[in-house]
Amino acid sequence: MSKPFFGTDGIRGAVGSEPITPQTIVHLGWALGTTIKKHYGKGSVLVGKDTRVSGYLLESAMEAGLSSSGMDVTMLGPLPTPAIAYLTQTARANAGVVISASHNHFSDNGIKFFSPDGAKISDDIQDEIEALMSKPINVVDSFELGKAYRMDDAVGRYVEFCKGTIPRRMNFKGLRVALDCANGAAYQSAPAVFHELGADIHVINNVPNGYNINNKCGSTHIEGLQKLVLEEQCDVGIAFDGDADRVLMVDTHGDVVDGDQLLFVIANSLRKQNRLKGGVVGTLMSNFGMERALLERDIPFVRAKVGDRYVMQELKSRGWVLGGESSGHIICLDKTTTGDGLVSALQVLTQMQFMDQPLHELASKMQMYPQTMINVQLPDGANAAEVCQLAAVQSSICEVENKLADTGRVLLRPSGTEPVIRVMVEGQDKLLVETYCESISAAVSEQL
Repeated sequence: MSKPFFGTDGIRGAVGSEPITPQTIVHLGWALGTTIKKHYGKGSVLVGKDTRVSGYLLESAMEAGLSSSGMDVTMLGPLPTPAIAYLTQTARANAGVVISASHNHFSDNGIKFFSPDGAKISDDIQDEIEALMSKPINVVDSFELGKAYRMDDAVGRYVEFCKGTIPRRMNFKGLRVALDCANGAAYQSAPAVFHELGADIHVINNVPNGYNINNKCGSTHIEGLQKLVLEEQCDVGIAFDGDADRVLMVDTHGDVVDGDQLLFVIANSLRKQNRLKGGVVGTLMSNFGMERALLERDIPFVRAKVGDRYVMQELKSRGWVLGGESSGHIICLDKTTTGDGLVSALQVLTQMQFMDQPLHELASKMQMYPQTMINVQLPDGANAAEVCQLAAVQSSICEVENKLADTGRVLLRPSGTEPVIRVMVEGQDKLLVETYCESISAAVSEQL
């Protein structure tokens, strides 16, 4: 069994993806507490987790480390990642800690930090924490040790917050909703939110046992939800990932509606209501069909690098409020401070009611373009960025772009996690897209 690790949303470069020990987490808790106390003074740090079994071990180790730095700790138990961001802000905590590996296998785990305002902690503070990881723990005097508490109503607080993100008098009575909680962090809050808003809910994968999180369920394995929607004749299906910061949906016909389509549905409806602030931020991987559909409706659209942190940066720099990724990580900054699967799903259902149309009709107003991606393996020592700029590779790209004109696009980018170059082509004709993608991939391979 693999051991817990820090993911890319955790401490950058502290231990990478190497196996870690409880002692490392104690050290991390001390480093976090020491740094937070320096910037914000002595106070409380909230600690929440998803449902994977290693969370019991890691939250105890984190509590010990924080206490040794002199910070009080408030334990939240299993909660969605965005719930911890929300509670960090509203409980006036000095920081929030999420123990989760999102959509990964149960045997993995990771650490995320939130600042007092509910946003991801700054790079500067992360750098300070990393620096302290190389120094020995300096436990405060006994009378300065932090205390530990538990927030028993954490789920209820978050449920009320989610309900408050839609118009006060709106409810979903008569709406048949299927939910797949991925045996993850939303297993309590998601059914409560939709039930209390009046929906007739049908729930699967809401019985976590520490080992079944994301196991052939949730937004990464949506087949079970599609089957449930059809069997129960539901109006809509909603699938979360393990920590519930992502959401994908299924329409009444059993078809998957991904994050790009959900973004379009929200943006298009808000535009009709004259309530859309600015435009929409996607990523380099956002479907070309969304870009075309938004621009046809005079909705500005820009692409950020892949990753929710880059989407967030672009939104804040432009003063916009809506962005996200095709994976279903959607950010509604007028509602919350981070990507939130429950909040995003509620915004889609709200627009369904406002437009008085089912999800499949709203999503069909955007044409999804066929997309093909090929990963070209790099040999040891190869510089991916240099390969992408070689004349023969660029010539192949230009040839395809000229053929596509304004009906598609080409993307060539080095992977940030694997020794591969990702070649992606989008266009209206699936067979041509596959052919073009293979030709560019062959040009890259030849140069290697």
